[in-house]
This record gives sequence, C-alpha cells and structure tokens, in this order.
Amino acid sequence: MSEDIAVTGIGLVTPGGIGTEATWRAVCAGRATARTDPLLADAGAPVRLSCRVPPQERVRGRLWRFDPATRFLLTAAREALASARLDPAEWTPGRVAVVVGTAAGGIGTLETQHRKLLTSGPGALSPMTLPAFLPNMAAGQLALELGSTGPSLQTSTACASGATAIITACLLLRAGACDIAVAGGTDAMVTPLCASAFAKTGALSRRERDPGGASRPFDLDRDGFVLGEGCGVLILERADHAAARSVRPTALLAGYGATGDAHHPTAPHPEGAGLRAATGEALARAGRTPGEVDHINAHGTSTALNDAVEATAIRKLYGCGDGPSVTSAKGVLGHTMGAAGAIEAALTVLSIARATVPPTANFTTPDDATAGIDIVRTAARPQRVRLALSHSLGFGGHNTVLALTGV
Repeated sequence: MSEDIAVTGIGLVTPGGIGTEATWRAVCAGRATARTDPLLADAGAPVRLSCRVPPQERVRGRLWRFDPATRFLLTAAREALASARLDPAEWTPGRVAVVVGTAAGGIGTLETQHRKLLTSGPGALSPMTLPAFLPNMAAGQLALELGSTGPSLQTSTACASGATAIITACLLLRAGACDIAVAGGTDAMVTPLCASAFAKTGALSRRERDPGGASRPFDLDRDGFVLGEGCGVLILERADHAAARSVRPTALLAGYGATGDAHHPTAPHPEGAGLRAATGEALARAGRTPGEVDHINAHGTSTALNDAVEATAIRKLYGCGDGPSVTSAKGVLGHTMGAAGAIEAALTVLSIARATVPPTANFTTPDDATAGIDIVRTAARPQRVRLALSHSLGFGGHNTVLALTGV
C-alpha cells in the first residue's frame, strides 16, 4: 500500500467567488472582498465589515433547508469530485470517507432559531433546527448526499479545523480505513453574535471607512481581521489508488504537523514555539529540511499579535534574506475561520501546480517583525514551487502545518 497521499481534486466556495477558478483569479489579482455588511449593521453589531460568499446561483431542491455552512460544503464537494473525475455512482461506498472541519457548525441557524424562541415561543422553531446547527451535520449531510458509508466525522480546532480535517483524512487513508477521502473545512460565522463576540476580543478590524483596505496581513497598519465565510474541499487518495484510476495528482501531501501551545486561550505562544514545532514535524515526515521550502501560505490573519508571532517563527526557522516566499490570502478573502485551513491548502496546491504565488493584498508597509521576510506583494509572482507549507493556527493554541509537493 502506498504511503504517498495524492491531491486529485479541489473545490472552493469563497468570498472571491463560487468555484476554484473564480477564487484563484480574485486572490491572484489581490482584489479585496471586504464590504460593509447590512445584516451586521441592522443588528447593531459593533463592527460591520465582512467578506461574504457571493449569492449562490443555484439553491436547488432540499439545499434551502441547510445552514449556509453545509450549502457551501455541498457545492465545493461537487466541484472537487468533478475535478477528480469521481462519480459516486461508480465507487465502493464503504471505502469513501468524509472529514470536515468547522469552528462553529450551523451557528447562523442557531442564532436565528433562538431569536424565534425568544420572540414567538417554542412552537415557532423549525423542525430542521438541530439537523442544521449540530457541528457534525455538515459531514453527515455530505455523506448522505454522496451515499458514502465509510468514516464520516467532523473536526474542530477553531481556525485550524480545515487543516486538521485534511490531516485526519490522511491518517485514515494511511491506516487503510478508506481509499478516497473528501476532506475540507466550512464555516458561515458572519453573524451578529460572532461579529459582536470577536469585536469584544479586539480581533476585528475597525477600518470601516476603508473596507477594502481593512484586512492587511503583516502590514504595519493592520488592526485586526475581517470576518469571512466559505469552504474548501480536497479529494485525497493514496497515490497508488489514483494511479489505478489513471488520474494524475495535482500535488502530494508529503507531511503534516500538529501541536498545541498550552499557553493561552486566545493568544499564540509569543515565540511561535508551537508553530515551529509543527513545522519541524511536517518537514520530518516529508523527509525535507527548512532550506528546501520554497513557499509558505501563511495563516496571516491581519491581527497585530498573530502576524508578529508568525513572522517571528518564520525568521527563526529560515533566517532573513533567501528564505521562502510568503503570502496570505486573508487580505482578499478575510478570515473564513474553520474553512481557512482547507481553502489555503487548496491555494497552496494551486501555487505548486501553476508556478504562481499570489500577492498579499494590502501589504504595503513592513514592520520590524517582518523585516527580511520575502512577503509577496503588489502582484502575483511567477515562481517554481517544489515544496510549500500551509500554516493554520487557532484559538486554544492549535497549530497545524501541511507540507505539499509537486508530483
């Protein structure tokens, strides 16, 4: 049995657009998607900026009953399966796993139904309340949609959830528990409760007079992230399984690392110790060294603390000068929470496959922490990427690093 894990399909639903190509074009153009959000404004939220997914063109059949997080997932999964040339009618259902990361499940549904309970009583509740908001139900609904009867589960490590799902799927494949894994992350946390709660922590940008410039990863003038929503899905298979189907992988998942900071509920370790340890694990599993890393898709939230800590970790690992190129998609897409790790893993795969590194939108003024780091700015950069890392960090001290290579 092959130990190599192949990425054979990608599906994306993001504020940059519905579909992989729409998202890639937006990120490569550095086109920020943050806007003033009427729903947050009407609810009196203290911060009214968001990065929303464009209205979906097709909400057919029973999809209207689902929370947006599940709708995003079903749409992204369909695209990923098509790009992997997989037809659920032709596979062995018990050999297909579904692993989905989320930070908050169907939180929008829960908020809406709670308001109904308070204003109109229990009789006003939708019978779909529980199936729509329970954190495991996105994976459950996708498995139902696909008819897959292999392992089906949801992971939750805050903003690292999507990356954790990819690692979990890799473990299931290597353990022989499945032949195909539909893995990713989804979240729809642009809600009054979430926006107000994040505002209380001081994590959100308040640059409301300049929405497009609000999310500015690593920039000296950053003041917080912009709340986003979306979904990313990867199709993973053991390389021998993909070869047997005569499908050429887009990239290989060569290694992974996962650590905990055990430091603070919301702040990362000040020296980035957990991130550096996760990077070491990922490179060791891939049989590579820091000097071989060509590119990093950073977590890069645009918060003062996260960006400084991540930059510190990068400087300690690679030094200054000839280190890897670094980018963050959050200047364009905002912070999509539990979806971010999967969306950014997909963008990292595309950087490898298309020899292109997107720019970090709104990064114009470096600070001391980023001095000497090669943060790509202004325009997409042609670059041969042989080994790339995707960083994800989450409240609770979660650190995940995915190591991806070309084929």
